[in-house]
This record gives sequence, C-alpha cells and structure tokens, in this order.
Amino acid sequence: MSGYLLEMKGIAKRFDGVPALDGIDLAIRPGECIGLCGENGAGKSTLMKVLSAVYPHGSWDGEIVWDGQPLRARSVRETEEAGIIIIHQELMLVPELSVAENIFLGNEITLPGGRLDYPAMNRRAEEILRGLRLPDVNVVLPVKHYGGGHQQLIEIGKALNKNARLLILDEPSASLSASEIDVLLGTVRDLKARGVACVYISHKLEEVAAICDTIVVIRDGKHIATTPMPQMSVDRIIAQMCGREMNQMYPTLPHAIGEVVMEARHITCYDPENPRRKKVDDVSFQVRRGEILGIAGIVGAGRTELVTAIFGAYPGRHEGEVWLEGQRVDTSDPLKAIRAGFALVPEDRKHHGIVRDLSVGENITLSVLQRYAHLTRIDDGEETSAVKEQIARLALKTASPALPITALSGGNQQKAVLARMLLTGPKVLILDEPTRGVDVGAKFEIYRLMLELAAQGIAIVMVSSELAEVLGVSDRVLVLQEGRLRGDFLNDDLSQETVLAAALGQS
Repeated sequence: MSGYLLEMKGIAKRFDGVPALDGIDLAIRPGECIGLCGENGAGKSTLMKVLSAVYPHGSWDGEIVWDGQPLRARSVRETEEAGIIIIHQELMLVPELSVAENIFLGNEITLPGGRLDYPAMNRRAEEILRGLRLPDVNVVLPVKHYGGGHQQLIEIGKALNKNARLLILDEPSASLSASEIDVLLGTVRDLKARGVACVYISHKLEEVAAICDTIVVIRDGKHIATTPMPQMSVDRIIAQMCGREMNQMYPTLPHAIGEVVMEARHITCYDPENPRRKKVDDVSFQVRRGEILGIAGIVGAGRTELVTAIFGAYPGRHEGEVWLEGQRVDTSDPLKAIRAGFALVPEDRKHHGIVRDLSVGENITLSVLQRYAHLTRIDDGEETSAVKEQIARLALKTASPALPITALSGGNQQKAVLARMLLTGPKVLILDEPTRGVDVGAKFEIYRLMLELAAQGIAIVMVSSELAEVLGVSDRVLVLQEGRLRGDFLNDDLSQETVLAAALGQS
C-alpha cells in the first residue's frame, strides 16, 4: 500500500486539439492539505474538474487511483458517493431555502411515505455546524440571512454531510473578511485532524503557506514541482508559478499628475432594502488626470456603492453631482456614463462583468458595437482586428476569440472585461477589486497596465480590499468608514496602520 488516498497519474486533457493538461501528477494522503498553485489558465480548475468527473472518464487520458482502486467516474454524483467533494468559488447554495435544507439538498432524510424528516435534518445540521464553530446559526432560517463567511462554512457543512474524504476548496476566501478567513483556516485544520484530505486552491499565497502541508505547482498545463511546504516560501512559490523571479510585487512607472479631471460632489446612496439607511453619506472627492486614486475601507464601508453610483449603476436611490473637465455630466445610467467618458470594471465579474452566453471576442466589443456597424451589419473583419489587438495588449490567454468566455480562467475573464471598457476610450477608469481571484503574475500585468494608462493621462479610481495593493499602486488614498469619508492621504510613505485607523474610525 502506498498510503495515498488519491493518486492522479499522467493526466492529460485537450480542448479542440489544444492541450490544457499535459501529464499532471498529484498524490494526497488522508489528513494532508495540498496547495495547488499556478497562474490563471495554468490548468488548476481543469484538473479538479477531471478529478470530480465534471469531465467524465474517457474524456481525458491518464489514471486516477482512489483508495487503492482505479476510479473511472462518469458523473459528479459518482465522485461524491466516493467521498470527493468540490466547493466551487461560486457557492452552490439556494438563498431561499433554510440552512438545513441547503445542507441536505439532494441528500434529504425522509420518513415512510417520502415526507421530509425536518426534525432529523435540523438536528444533524446543528451538529455539523457546531463542529464547524458555528453553534449560533439558526438552521431553519433561509441561508440568505447569513453573510459570505457563514455561507462558505455552510457549504463545507454540506460537503461533510456527504461524508467527504477529500475536500477541494477552489478560492474559498475570495470574498471573505480577515476574521472570516481565520475561521475558515481553523476549520480546515480541524478537518485535517479528523483525517479529511484537502486540496486548497487560492491566489492568496499567505493562506496557502499557512494551511498547506505540500505545494503542487503547475504551469501551462504541465506539472512543475511537488514540494513540502517547510522547504518553500511565498517567493519560491511565485517563482515556480511564473517561471521567473518576481523581485518586486508592484511595478513602477513615472506618470505625471495633472489638473482635476473628475469631481464627485455630495454623493449619497440609500440602502435599497432600508431607504432610511445611508450606505454612502455625503461623500465628495476629486481625481486628477494621470492619477491613481485608491479607495480603502473595511467590508460595508460603502466603497462599491460610491463608485457604482458615480457610474449610474447603483440599484437604489442615490443623490449627488458628477463633474468631468469642469462640466456637470449626466451619469444617471451606465450608457450615459460611458458616453460621458467613464468606464467601470465591476467587483463581481461573473454577474456584472461578463456575458456568459457570448464568446471572448463578443464580450470585448460589446460596449462599442456601433463602432463596427455599417447599416444593418457588423464589419466582422474590423471587429476581429480590434479584438486581437486588445487580446495582445492585455496578454489575454485564449485559444481563440471565438471561445466561450466561460472557458477562460477567472483572471483572463477579468482581462476581457477590462479590454471591453478600455475600448470605450475612457477619461476616468473605475476598477472595483480589479485583481480579486487573479494570480500574482496577472496582478503584476494589471498593475503595469494601470500605470501605463495613468501615464497616458487617464484618471484611475481603484477600490480594493487589500491594503498592500492600495498602497502599492495608488498616488493618493481615500478611506471610507460606514459610508463617510474618513481620510484623504497622499501616498508618501503612507502606512497600513494609518489607513486602518481611519477605516476603523480611530483617526
């Protein structure tokens, strides 16, 4: 016996003749946590879809050995019955159902005659959540009543109810706060102690280093290295992922800061569900030509609400004025904002950024289709030329512009959304969490592009939950706290402590 719970040997997968995986090996023991690392498009998600039978046996080459026996699963249900459970970045919960109903979804306890045994499911759900350090969750309430951190742990509870022996966590902390991440990592440690094996996929390499026993790095679909974590460092993981040393996380590029180009005056946003509550309360600020303005604040500070209101995309009632180049402009809806010279790359690219039914190229040109329209038809040649230019400009990895946008990795989907907004020729570019779910190499490319755009005179407003990122690329930093502006700092030796104090209302 090898002692391995899982062995993946020589896994290869092609899409339209293009290799996505080329001979990947991975092995994991009970109670071990593997950190699966690689840049966007490296093949991490594809490998996990092979393991969980999203891509069934026969659609890929190689061998999977599970608990000493060949695994030839043809459906996700088969892998789940074996004990292999994947938790996707987009949670698979039904908001209107109760916590217990979500935990037992597809695996309900029934009474004679087929009726659901709610008391038994509620008791079992409470027992599971106590083990996940969530004793105060009311399991009969709809899951929508709980925040992202609780929902992530409820999703893990759902997996444990299926008797998970191997848990695959794909970007589990992407939308969690720092305190919620601590709870998540503690939960993973508890699972390891109970003998549950874990594959942890995250671009937050500090988390990977803190929780994982072994690091497996893949690059361009190839297995690069498998190394015990004690022999690794974050810098070494990055070097293996990128194939190069990254001595500097944040690039530098001189860019002149000019006159005021945009001014927001007295922006106020009301909570759509409680119109008496203000999500943003009388915030005014300016941004200059060629300036990168970072907006910081803890979760719930009103950052996204502020920038979506400026762009005309806030779903609730809002007030205030937007001025561009000395003239008041109408940004009451996104189309008017784009025509005025604004562009927004939204926080949630899955729901508000990409159009899932369209191709990569169609997503890129969506905002400027009229540019390629001649009478009743689109000039395909002109459109394709523009798409290829944007793909090259942003180093977007895609086998073809005709590929479905959903076939791309998260980071490359983000680049496609950014390419679309850049085609509008904005004077003010708003980036809301531009590197969320993006690997370190793609982050570097996005930072460099931001600096190049600033050097061209575009004003950039960037919202980010990562203080290091805000300080790494911004010329000036605004800090929001409970919807109010608490600080406006030049980024000249500005410290994280100063920004955090303002974000907590202690400055």
